[in-house]
Order: sequence, then structure tokens, then C-alpha cells
Amino acid sequence: MISDAGSRPRENKFDVIVVGAGPAGIGIGVALMQAGIKNFLIVDRHEVGSSFAKWPRQMRFITPSFPTNSIGMLDLNSIAIGTSPAFSLETEHPTGWQYAAFLQSVAAHFELPVRSGTDVFSVEFDGDGFDVQTNQGAWTARFVIWAAGEFQYPQDRPFPGSEHCLHNSLVESWSDLPDCDHLVIGGYESGMDAAIHLAKAGRNVVVLDRAETPPWRREESDPSSTLSTYTLQRLRQKQVGERVRLARGADVCEVRRLGAEYRVLCASGDEFVSPAPPILATGFRGSVQLVAELFESRAEDGFPLLNEQDESTITPGLFLAGPMVRHDNHVFCFIYKFRQRFAVVVKTIADRLGLPAEELEKYRQWGMYLDDLSCCGEECVC
Repeated sequence: MISDAGSRPRENKFDVIVVGAGPAGIGIGVALMQAGIKNFLIVDRHEVGSSFAKWPRQMRFITPSFPTNSIGMLDLNSIAIGTSPAFSLETEHPTGWQYAAFLQSVAAHFELPVRSGTDVFSVEFDGDGFDVQTNQGAWTARFVIWAAGEFQYPQDRPFPGSEHCLHNSLVESWSDLPDCDHLVIGGYESGMDAAIHLAKAGRNVVVLDRAETPPWRREESDPSSTLSTYTLQRLRQKQVGERVRLARGADVCEVRRLGAEYRVLCASGDEFVSPAPPILATGFRGSVQLVAELFESRAEDGFPLLNEQDESTITPGLFLAGPMVRHDNHVFCFIYKFRQRFAVVVKTIADRLGLPAEELEKYRQWGMYLDDLSCCGEECVC
């Protein structure tokens, strides 16, 4: 039997288990506390913010941080009211290591119940709740919030021969790569970041993107589909512009290794040659694959199908938080986007537990309570 709402944890039975201790998991954890839900646990395979600690050394946040809390505007990279990475870290574009430290400080400040080193093997729904099997033992929960993120699950086999390539998430430092010309497959943010840092390290780079209208040429204001201003600005730097060439309509269909060369073949018949393994900037499959049977898939793109509370349509009590949340054409892949859904998820759980959760109204005041998606999607006109 699940413990009474608002009570302390009893043995291995919880009201809520949150899987993942990145920005989504930690942010959700703070919201659970604000709602008066005490009997919950946050679990992570590694440590708090571990995916960010694995970023390439030179990679930084493309969304700027600024301590604007005093005028009622939350730092874009914050995941809890009253916090600001810019204030804590004294930097505008944090590195992965810095942001991991920020998340750890938030978890410590709010005394969140985080259990690191916990590998979730399975999540099973029995009709009334969930059995969660882990390397630390078996737990039960009335609700599960899947917030495990993407970075540890790269899309590293998108076409034949991709085993000859190097996914960008496996790079510790771009300066460690061979001193030669490089090919980058994928022209969105991670591909551009790779090209920029390789160029700064003195390498010539060709970036291949399959679209005829690639991210660097799209006239849209939403950085979920076009390049951020931070990246566009870096591309215009002289030392970068002289070394980076952008190729659109290059739909890679195969990579072949012939001796010391790597040949990248495109559907158009174009061929590109590199003396080093091509770099895959092809994104991530995401961790939801581990519980895919508990979600329906959207017909248009395969992302999890969710109801208006970010809950699975076939498994009541299972919620999704983080960059894989999608609603219609709305993509919540940045922190300042998906944090708007924390209060929606937690308020739903609090209601079912019979808790008033009045403190969550503060989230609305701070732009962190988006429960009306009809107000999204307005483009800039100039």
C-alpha cells in the first residue's frame, strides 16, 4: 500500500519515483517539494547532472544565463524559482561541468532525496501503481516521472557504415582529434558546435546537412528548429568562417572506409572524403526507449504520445519530463521550455494525492506553468 500523501518515505514504497537527476529530474523534485509531496525519490544511474559532465570540454550552453530574478524574470537555464546559474557560476554560457555543479548545488540546497548509482532495469505497471526494479532493489510507486534525458543514448547508427564514425557525444575535447580536415554530419547545434571548435583548433571542416533548407538558412525564430543567435554569431568569427564550409542537401546514405580514407556517400551521388572518422552530430534516441512499451508513439515523428498533463495515454500515472516532450508542433527541447511543464505534471499528481499544492501558483508568476498551449508558437516579425 502506498504511504499517505505528504508523509515520509516508508521502506521501499513511494508516492512518486523520478527517474533521472538532470535538469528535468531536479526541477521536478523541487516542484514536488513545493507541492507538499514528501514521499518521493529521485534516482540516477550516475550522479546529479552527470550527462552535462560528459559534454565535450569546450561545449557551452547556447542559451544565455543572466541573473534577472530581481525583476521577476527567471534565468533561462534555471530549473527552480530563486535560483540562477549566472549568479551561482558567474558566467553567461556555462560549460557542462559548470552546469552539473549548479544542479548539484540546487539538489543540496533543497535537500532533495536523490539516490545516485541506481540503474533502473525495468518499470512495470500493475494497474494500481508501478514496480521499479533497480540494482539497489525493488521499489513500488503510485506515480513514475520519467526524466532520464537523452545524452547517454546517442543516435549513432543512422545509416550503413556509421560504425566508422565518431558520435559527438563521445568526444572529450575537440583539440584531441587528429590535426587534419574533418567532416561533420548534421547541421544543427551539436554539429555546428563541433565545427566551430575544430576550426578554432586549426582544422578545416565541412558540415553536411540533409535538408535543402538547413538550420543555418531557416527564417524562423524558434531555436528548436533553427540555429541560435549564439551559434550564428560564432560562425561569423573570422577564424571560423575561413575554415568551415556548409553543404546543404547532403543526405548521407553510407560511409565506407577504404584504407586510410573515409568516404561519405550521399543520396544525390555526391561524395565527400576525410582522412579522419566522420563526426556524427545526428542527435539522440533518448532514454524513453527503455520504457517504450508504456507509451504510445506519435504517428508523425515517433516521440511519446502524451495527454495534456504529459502523462502516457496508455499507462496512467506515468509522466514524461524533459527535452522529449512534444505537443502538436510544440517542441520542448530546451530547459526554458520544458521547465514550463513541471508544475503541470506535479499539480496533476498532487490533485490525485488529495493535496492542495497552492505553492505551485508561484510557478505561474515566474513563467513556469504553461497549461495553455494555445498561446505558444508566435513568430518574431522583425
